[in-house]
Amino acid sequence: MSMSMKDEILKRLLAANGEAVSGQDLADSLGVSRTAIWKHMQTLQEEGYTFETVKKKGYVLTGVPNSLSPTQLALFLNTERLGREVHYFDVVDSTQTIAHKLAQEGAPDGTIVIGEEQTAGRGRMSRPWESAKGTGIWMTIILRPDVSPQQASSFTLVVAVAVTMAIKSLYPHVEPAIKWPNDLLIRGKKCTGILTEMQAEADVVQALLVGIGINANQLEDDFSPDIANIATSLRIAAGEEINRAALVATILQYVEQFTELFVQDGFASIKELWEQMSCTIGQRIEVTTIKERFEGIASGITDEGVLQLTQSDGTIRTIYSGDIKILS
Repeated sequence: MSMSMKDEILKRLLAANGEAVSGQDLADSLGVSRTAIWKHMQTLQEEGYTFETVKKKGYVLTGVPNSLSPTQLALFLNTERLGREVHYFDVVDSTQTIAHKLAQEGAPDGTIVIGEEQTAGRGRMSRPWESAKGTGIWMTIILRPDVSPQQASSFTLVVAVAVTMAIKSLYPHVEPAIKWPNDLLIRGKKCTGILTEMQAEADVVQALLVGIGINANQLEDDFSPDIANIATSLRIAAGEEINRAALVATILQYVEQFTELFVQDGFASIKELWEQMSCTIGQRIEVTTIKERFEGIASGITDEGVLQLTQSDGTIRTIYSGDIKILS
């Protein structure tokens, strides 16, 4: 996707590293009028960028917002498909809801829906998810992989590996661990949830809607009392502010990479990585399903991503879905 005029102006201002960029030089090199440059500068200011105008020299970029706008995201994006079409909202009820509608209307593979704030964010089993403004990453990726509905059931695990890899690549001293099937924990506290939903007909997947919620820049006091003892953020773990646009772009890059691997070779090709990143395997866990509750040792996962549990009598049970609590 070609870069817009506004994005090109911003790219050049960022590349100047605090030096002035002439408005006339911008106009000449981009083949537009000075008035057009000024209008784009006004738009950038409305998005939170700040500038200083130096007489006879031009514009100096003095402040960059930590936003998830398409303009900001485009600066970091390095993918073939994912994130090339972006639906960005300041406030949205749920990115997942909007993504479902867009997918039904034919949105292309790799489309993302992203919001600065969700008023009705949700996780698995329609549980609410706190999505405060400007603090986290609340997005849904529309994917159209050539897989069967049966294969798609393990896709959440694929995305969990991709998100973990993205976080560790940018913040190597942060150690997220995957809790089966859809959470990332840091020091035992939840920082990320993944929700994968499917649109399908018969044996054909029309679209996968991958919702990713990440607590990025919350401080400890930002969490409500209900979750303060079980939630954390990347900022708390890293000890620094998280560049959300850079993280989103990196996540998209890894999701694209692992999606291609998954389509080509199945989950078995990613299973070992998942096991290395998991905080579930080898632990005594409590499993709660719709019908019952039981305990055992999480002894592994199958090549399809199904959890295996070894009970005290040696019986191995396969867990396709349910909530788990790590006991030891």
